[in-house]
Amino acid sequence: MLSKVATLGADEFVLDLEDGVAPKEKEAARSRVAEIISRSELSRARVSVRINSLRTEWGHDDLVALSGVVSRSICLVVPKVESADELASIDGLLTAAGRDVHGYRPARIQALIETASGLSRIDEIAVSSERLDALVLGYADLAASLGRSASGARDIDGWRWAQEVVLIAARASGLQAVDGPYFGLKVDEGFLAAATRAKDMGFDGKWTIHPSQIPVLNELFTPSAEEVGRAHAIIAKLDQADQSGVGAVAMDGEMIDEAMRTAAWRTLARAPQRSQWNGTTR
Repeated sequence: MLSKVATLGADEFVLDLEDGVAPKEKEAARSRVAEIISRSELSRARVSVRINSLRTEWGHDDLVALSGVVSRSICLVVPKVESADELASIDGLLTAAGRDVHGYRPARIQALIETASGLSRIDEIAVSSERLDALVLGYADLAASLGRSASGARDIDGWRWAQEVVLIAARASGLQAVDGPYFGLKVDEGFLAAATRAKDMGFDGKWTIHPSQIPVLNELFTPSAEEVGRAHAIIAKLDQADQSGVGAVAMDGEMIDEAMRTAAWRTLARAPQRSQWNGTTR
C-alpha cells in the first residue's frame, strides 16, 4: 500500500499508525512510516500521518519518532480529539522536540472529530493550536460513540447535523473542513450521494479509504474551468470597484459583493494550481 502512494493522484495521503495497525505491529509500522515519508519520490505528494492518541501507550512514541524526521514538513492527524488540552500538549511536545527548525515549515496538525465528547467541545478544539489546519469528521468511531447501528451509520441524512457542527466550527476558526470516508468501498449510488452532499455543503474535501474513489472525488471537488474563470472575474470586478470606492456592483446581470469574493477565493483554493487565500496556500 505504501509503495502506491505516489501514483494514486489524491491531494493528500494519510498513513495510518492507529486503527489500521494491530497492537503488536505498532513499532514496526512506526519505523516504516518514518522511513517512507523521508523518500524523495513522495516529495510532490502531501503526506500526513495519523498517530495514536496520546491517551494510548503508543501515542507519545509516535510523536518522538516522527519528530525526528527532518527531511520534509509533516502533518499529524490526531484521532479521537476530545479536548483542547490534547492538541495543546501535542503542540508543546513538537516545539520541545525542535520540529520547527532545520528550515522546514512547522509541523502541522489535523484534528479528527469522531466521538461525542469531541463533537460537544469542537469550538474550543478549533482554537486550541496555531498548528491546526483542519477539522476532519470521522464517521466510524463517531457512530460507535453514539451507539449507532451499521445501517444507521450509512444514513447520510442522519449525519447532516454533525456535518454542520464541524463545518461551522472550521469556518469560524479559519480552518479547512474535511468530510470523512463513506462506509463502503465501491463507487456506488450511496457513495456518490454522500460525496455530492459534502461538496454542496461547502466541505473542502472528503477522505476515502479505497483508490477507486479518488478520481470521482478529484472531479467532484475540483472546480471546472468555467468556475475558475468566473471566480477570477468576480475578484477582478470587485478589485476594480474597490478602487472606485464602490461596494456591491453588477456583473452578468446580478449583484456581487464581498460574500461572493470570499466564495471566489474558496473556488480558487480548490483549483489544480494552488491559489493564495488570505496569505496562506490552501
